Amino acid sequence: MDILMANPILSVGIIGWFAAQIIKTVVHAIKVKSFNPERFIGAGGMPSSHSSLVVSVAIYTLRSEGFSSPAFALAMILACVVIYDAMSVRYNAGLHAKELNRMRKVIDEIDDEIAQLCGDDDDEIDDLSEQKDLKEFLGHTPIEVLAGSMLGIIIAMVFPLK
Repeated sequence: MDILMANPILSVGIIGWFAAQIIKTVVHAIKVKSFNPERFIGAGGMPSSHSSLVVSVAIYTLRSEGFSSPAFALAMILACVVIYDAMSVRYNAGLHAKELNRMRKVIDEIDDEIAQLCGDDDDEIDDLSEQKDLKEFLGHTPIEVLAGSMLGIIIAMVFPLK
């Protein structure tokens, strides 16, 4: 416990992130009925580990430093930026990746059909199917952010004050 209390604000953030990543991995495994270790470190999914981390830090800072402290103000601003980014920028980037992956498959199918019609084995268009798919799990829905935020609040409230 001494090591956790050496820097409790950092510790509560790490615990918030770690707890959300474990829950996210389990939820994903139940949902798709298979274990994917990438979900433990990957972005996106339920609950948001980014939200859990920043909210736990902000709430613990509020508890330990008070509402009027500069540290709490910075923690809240950081939390707002991270949550906004997760729900808008990264979420939309994930939607774009999903559509680009779908378009790549369609282009490959069309290219294969053209090659068959022309009797040409040497495609002029590079085979896009050999390329790795873009990551689609990047951002979060509002419910994933809410779940991560609630987890962060709980962790910050049960973590002992120094």
